[in-house]
Amino acid sequence: MVIGEDPRPIRSLTVDALRVLVYKDERQLGIAAGRAVASELRALLARQARARVVFASAPSQREMWRELSRAQGIDWDRVVAFHMDEYVGLSAGSPGSLGGLLCRELLAIVRPGEVHLIDGSAHPAEECRRYSQLIAESPIDIACMGIGENGHIAFNEPGEADFQDSRLMKVVRLDPESRQQQVNDGTFASLPEVPERALTLTVPALMAARRIFCVVPGHRKRQAVQRALWGEVSPSCPASILRRHPNSILYLDTGSWGG
Repeated sequence: MVIGEDPRPIRSLTVDALRVLVYKDERQLGIAAGRAVASELRALLARQARARVVFASAPSQREMWRELSRAQGIDWDRVVAFHMDEYVGLSAGSPGSLGGLLCRELLAIVRPGEVHLIDGSAHPAEECRRYSQLIAESPIDIACMGIGENGHIAFNEPGEADFQDSRLMKVVRLDPESRQQQVNDGTFASLPEVPERALTLTVPALMAARRIFCVVPGHRKRQAVQRALWGEVSPSCPASILRRHPNSILYLDTGSWGG
């Protein structure tokens, strides 16, 4: 690929309403997704005063973050940044904090005008109320998200996700596979260190975003991607709901695609 050239997908398809783009590797996937998010931010800020963006916080997002942080022409002072989930008991300064990871690797670089982090060290019910009020103030323009190894989105776990949830944020008990994924990703050294509960935006809160960019690299996500694309749209695979969103793109590499 020529430096500066946009990566081209090796496969493109649409499943229900969901556009799916497959790239050769994680780096090309990240470049393509980062540039797409940057383009959408520039377009939004050309026609409105602010852009409200919710970010997933996980190692799978790093290549997209890297490209987005290099993008030119984005007035980050007019971006309002949120994230999707946080462990109960952890503040942004705690080792393993999802908000802390997002701040170190993206937000501290681009410096949005407003950053609203979930405080996992606060009383969970009170933090749900506080953060729900912030989310509800105005529509979310963009959600940059991923898919978990068990098919979760944010921390809406298989079988527990509620596609009609009336809440915007809730406390959840994490699935053992989700906790093991944090060890697989290197976020925690061992399973006992991974908190058992988390705060998460609900499925309706995520689906209310005007545009969704879903970044899912790596072979460990392959089974979840296959269920999301070809299985029933059901809480048994929360990511399957992306097929019902009217303006969403799923970015895969050859590892996560597996076709």
